[in-house]
Amino acid sequence: MDFGQIEAFIQVATHNSFSRAAEVLQLTQPSITARIQALERELGEELFERGGRGVRLTDAGHVFRPYVERLLQTLQEGRFAVDEVRNAQLGSLRLGSAITISTYVLPGILHTFCQRHPGVDVVIRSGRSEQVLNMLLADEVQVGLVRSLANAEVETTHLYDDEIVLVAYPEHPFAAPDACPTVAEAAAQPIVLFDRGSSYYGLIHNFFRQAGVIPNVAMELDSLEATKRMVEQGLGIALVPLVTIERELAAGILVRVNLANAEPIKRPISLIYRRNRKRSRTVQAFVDALAEIFASPIPVA
Repeated sequence: MDFGQIEAFIQVATHNSFSRAAEVLQLTQPSITARIQALERELGEELFERGGRGVRLTDAGHVFRPYVERLLQTLQEGRFAVDEVRNAQLGSLRLGSAITISTYVLPGILHTFCQRHPGVDVVIRSGRSEQVLNMLLADEVQVGLVRSLANAEVETTHLYDDEIVLVAYPEHPFAAPDACPTVAEAAAQPIVLFDRGSSYYGLIHNFFRQAGVIPNVAMELDSLEATKRMVEQGLGIALVPLVTIERELAAGILVRVNLANAEPIKRPISLIYRRNRKRSRTVQAFVDALAEIFASPIPVA
């Protein structure tokens, strides 16, 4: 079994056509046919069913395909590793990030990282934490920044706690310096909620539920930025991640409200990466930057 046979197999499987595979690989169709036949002889099974309307994988072909795809992914990672050995400042970083992290936290992280490694090509994929986990498991990204998740195939390293705080507009009674409302008093105010599908939504509802009160929900939005704008306009108060309102607090257009007898609402944020997999130099450089920024010791792969 050689690489030419593997390439021919994956191209025929992708395009369901020997002729199209030949075009992609810039070979003749008889060459593709010969490679597939040699591979089938070696495996002792037919991999394709040939018909007048094209070809399709046999049961054996379907079973064989994921192993071939993993092999090609490993070879691609090997090429990346060789490139990095050639020049430690070059390489690529495929990073997955939860949406809030990528918007409010990741820019500062990448500012530090890219200053040190200006030649690295950074590709960022955003989504909910569960989506980022699936990207990692599918090898679409090399590392992820998410709320803490448990998975047997993934190592998780805590980076920081994402604190959820109550905010109001400056003229609201809760914004007075000596104000310290209870959770029940806050729940009675018009409350703006955001992103029903996110973990924040459940976290906020659970906060009021544990206090034994029902929040007076004035409106629900699908955007955190829109939620902040509604609060600025005096349409309600909101519980939002502290990292998302640093500019508004500094500018005085939002005010953080301390609640009486309320435990802080915190959500752990973590770095995730595949278990028992050697990290490339570029990925290790990113991990090292995170360890320095958040003072979190991260084991070497």
